[in-house]
Amino acid sequence: MSQDTLPRCSRLPLAPQLPALLEALGTIADDAWQHHFNTGYYEGEWSGVALITPQDALLPLAPGQGAPLPSEWWQDEAAWPAVLALFQTTIRSARLLRLGAGARIHEHCDPDLGQPDADMRLHVPLLSPPGVEFLVDGLQVPMKPGECWFIDLSRPHRVDNPGPGVRVHLVLDCQANPWLLQQVAAGLANTPALQPGKAEQAFAAFRERVTRDAALAERLRTITDAHLFCEEVVRLAHDLGMDFSTSDVKSAMRQGKRTWNEQWRV
Repeated sequence: MSQDTLPRCSRLPLAPQLPALLEALGTIADDAWQHHFNTGYYEGEWSGVALITPQDALLPLAPGQGAPLPSEWWQDEAAWPAVLALFQTTIRSARLLRLGAGARIHEHCDPDLGQPDADMRLHVPLLSPPGVEFLVDGLQVPMKPGECWFIDLSRPHRVDNPGPGVRVHLVLDCQANPWLLQQVAAGLANTPALQPGKAEQAFAAFRERVTRDAALAERLRTITDAHLFCEEVVRLAHDLGMDFSTSDVKSAMRQGKRTWNEQWRV
């Protein structure tokens, strides 16, 4: 496998020691968590604590390409060095990221991760309520606490934590060396098939209803304003017991366009 052929995601064959990590996580003071700098990307609480920060990072918790600078607070806590030692590559950034109950991260892309020779982003879930949805290209990545996943986040992705409880991941940006690429390739055999998220399933059901209902299809066809179209789709779907948001409609429309372009690209 090369960096040019990376999959959407892969569950790596690594075994972080979850009990020790949870114990270490519990020792972090509440005032150590800093709000994420991308305030336009989320609703609710999204905060983090840095273990390793790139030297050229412009803001706390921000990515970068500079030399990795470890912070001091975790050095005497054995669980953190132990989990980082699993990764036989340069870790340029290591952050604990916490998403509060009822919080969501809006769909976005991290284009820097899609550049040639870019770092690869790994997620190690520590706390994750059952209702959490982490969607990439509209598909749910079923990460469980204690696992380790590579995810191609240059693709559109979003996260929703309806609660109860917080979601905490250890997030690593790592150099794409031969060891890591081999781990990603090896993990594909044990990566479960991804399923559409709840909103995506509801939208698909509504779209199927529209194909069978000529009057409904004609009603939508007459709306030329994109914003009004999305609002009307959401309203009509809600009346039919199918709930999703206008952002879900826009995401599905973008995904449909990408699928069309990929199928017909020359």
